[in-house]
Amino acid sequence: MGFDGHRDAICCITKHPLQLSILLSASYDGELRVWDLAQRKCLREFVAHEGVIRGVTYIPDGTQFITLGDDKTINTWNAQMPQFEEEEEPVDTIISKTVLGGISHSYKGTTFATCGEICQLWERTRNEPIRTYQWGVDSLHDVRFNPVECNILAACASDRSVILYDTRDSGPIRKVVMKMRTNRLCWNPMEAFVFTTANEDYNLYTFDTRRLKHPTNVHMDHVSAVTDVDYSPTGKEFVSGSYDRTIRIFECDKGHSRDVYHTKRMQRLTSVKWTLDNKYILSGSDEMNIRVWKARASEKLGPLKPR
Repeated sequence: MGFDGHRDAICCITKHPLQLSILLSASYDGELRVWDLAQRKCLREFVAHEGVIRGVTYIPDGTQFITLGDDKTINTWNAQMPQFEEEEEPVDTIISKTVLGGISHSYKGTTFATCGEICQLWERTRNEPIRTYQWGVDSLHDVRFNPVECNILAACASDRSVILYDTRDSGPIRKVVMKMRTNRLCWNPMEAFVFTTANEDYNLYTFDTRRLKHPTNVHMDHVSAVTDVDYSPTGKEFVSGSYDRTIRIFECDKGHSRDVYHTKRMQRLTSVKWTLDNKYILSGSDEMNIRVWKARASEKLGPLKPR
């Protein structure tokens, strides 16, 4: 099942924290769309930023979402549709002093983190960052809060490192330097210490933050740079998307994928997500389409017969 309508390649997609059928997608021309997957239609579309949208995230109660773009602004939008004749206006706009590269909201509370030239911690009610973290890197391109330990976050940096931060602390805690650049990372939603990174060297690495010297597992099979990774809500599997135009599903403790999805028309993957009911995988790619895949290809979908 696919959804088309964007006029440029999709750069990021975000799922609603509470509603299964709502999906946000952002494209490189600054357009944002809200989809209802069950009814297969686009509910809203508007231009959120001038230029590329670098990140989108919902706040934990799902009433608002925050976007940031290359125009150095952080916009907060209402999740509700605007009333008749109302314009699409952000509820709040923060102008950042630095270039922005990614955003992640804490799973509890009102703080969110942005990355770019530096890692910054923001409070939703304030226009200035409450904390700034620097560790001698040019830029950070992805940041993720831990869903279990809500004070911990990790960021991927341009010097091939993954940096861990604690929001209760004034500086960064640990740093792991890889052989090649890490594009994205994702925390395991069930195991507080475990995260998986999508790497430029065609592999994914699973780390345990208690022993960062060596990865606990290396997941191979992609034949080009891995661009995104997302865990299933059970924490037992994760999905990755790559420049080789395929989506692969890995079991956490296995080194090779259990399934590979691709179509003739799908181009390079920019983002993949695993839905909260553990049944579907959502993907956004370069040829402007969002696709919905079954998480288990052989599973029967639809209503069960009384038998």
